[in-house]
Amino acid sequence: MLELRNACERCGKTLPPAEEAYICTFECTFCPDCVKGPLSGVCPNCGGNFERRPIRPAALLKKYPPAS
Repeated sequence: MLELRNACERCGKTLPPAEEAYICTFECTFCPDCVKGPLSGVCPNCGGNFERRPIRPAALLKKYPPAS
């Protein structure tokens, strides 16, 4: 199951489950400002690209909460 990390790994910005976040194939998680700005769409950890993190339906957030 996809781990919903709750903060940008670069700047620390809080990323609620329903907010726009970007992940790479290793689930590295970054905010849109970092992905589109300093990172230029390339993950600094693995060199891969980013995709928007899928939204977990609200009904499932209680059963499967974000990572802490």
